[in-house]
Amino acid sequence: MQFTSFGAAGEVTGSQHLIETESVRLLLDCGLFQGERAETYAKNAHFHFEPKKLDGVILSHGHIDHCGNLPRLVKQGFAGPIFCTPATADVAEVMLLDSVHIQHEDAAYLAESLGPDAPPIEPLYTEADVRAACERFETLEPGDWHRVGKPLQIRFQHAGHILGAAITELEIEDDRELRRVVFTGDLGRCGMPLLPDPQQVDACDVLIVESTYANTVHPPLADLKDRLAKIVHQATERNGRVIVPAFSLGRTQTLLAIWRELQESGRLPEMPLYIDSPLAHRLETVYERHPDAVKSPDTSIFADLPNVHTIRTQRDSMALNSRQEPFVVVAASGMCEHGRIRHHLLHALPNENNTIVLIGFQARNTLGRSLSEGAKTVSILGYETPVRADVEVLSGLSAHADAEDLRWWFRSMTETGGVGQAFIVHGEPQAATALAAQIRDDCNEDPIIPEWRETYTT
Repeated sequence: MQFTSFGAAGEVTGSQHLIETESVRLLLDCGLFQGERAETYAKNAHFHFEPKKLDGVILSHGHIDHCGNLPRLVKQGFAGPIFCTPATADVAEVMLLDSVHIQHEDAAYLAESLGPDAPPIEPLYTEADVRAACERFETLEPGDWHRVGKPLQIRFQHAGHILGAAITELEIEDDRELRRVVFTGDLGRCGMPLLPDPQQVDACDVLIVESTYANTVHPPLADLKDRLAKIVHQATERNGRVIVPAFSLGRTQTLLAIWRELQESGRLPEMPLYIDSPLAHRLETVYERHPDAVKSPDTSIFADLPNVHTIRTQRDSMALNSRQEPFVVVAASGMCEHGRIRHHLLHALPNENNTIVLIGFQARNTLGRSLSEGAKTVSILGYETPVRADVEVLSGLSAHADAEDLRWWFRSMTETGGVGQAFIVHGEPQAATALAAQIRDDCNEDPIIPEWRETYTT
């Protein structure tokens, strides 16, 4: 069996891993790289393998850095099934259609910034390409084994990361030998709102495991709630605004669940909260279609919340920046690279009365990462913008497992025989190294932190 990582190797974006045996070639995820536009366009425009030769794709979940390059994969000749959970199929369709809009915006931005003499920049794919990719989805209910061909069985288990996210168990007949492979995708956390805890699984021959926060312990959720309430009260006292960059999928819904709890317990002032994300509203219907994928059948996340308002049009979004009263706005994207959040940041950052609240991982070469690292000025929409607002990082809301969650998740593997060979992906070098040290004693071979495009035989 050979393993090659074409994305999320030594970084936290662009998940794309290839498994090859004598009988099958499977791609695990097909995500977009996220970061500076010119760099990521070059990375996303080319595959370093032949899509036509793939037998299938396993899609762990619907975040764009895991599913976002599927339309281009199909466009370049992939004609096999894309296996995923039913909720992931619905989530990914919404996210990919939104990605088309972003691709066109980015192409226009690059064309303008590179000048008229540069070669034309085309979007990575079109809506028709998205539709073609979605037609290849083959949904499998989590919890059960599914025979999808002579050499291959698949079982999905709840990953607890976002709606529909799955841990993938594979049983592959490789040269008359049955190999058990586990791919975590992105692991979630225990005890979080809305979603079930990650499912523990048994020992395996090959493990591909994420490591985003493997060198970190998230603060307790109760501490995050306290800090969020304090930030909102402080904004009221300062007559400032609170700007929250948040992914439309997962993070926005979790934040709303926490806001509901704080509001119902009387811990928040009378301050309006604006959800400035049309994508988040489109995703609400997906939550409602999949009550089996959440903790509670009450999935009307936006319903019956006093002082919570929906922003639907660009005009209404722009009008928020003229408001004199304190307010909170939640807008995409979570790493501040696209969408309406950039306009809100442009207006809010120069004012010391305002607060920017970062509630998720910020990849290298993103605006969010610059803010989290204390940049004094940032470039937004062509403007050099001073950073005078407070920048608060609330990592307790992360949807990724931390060191303690990973230690708990590995327990059942250790108790049932451990791991043959582990490949540690989807983490920056310090995090991946920390996880390698943590699990080394539970592996037959030293864990490998794969290099980009390097092939390993196991």
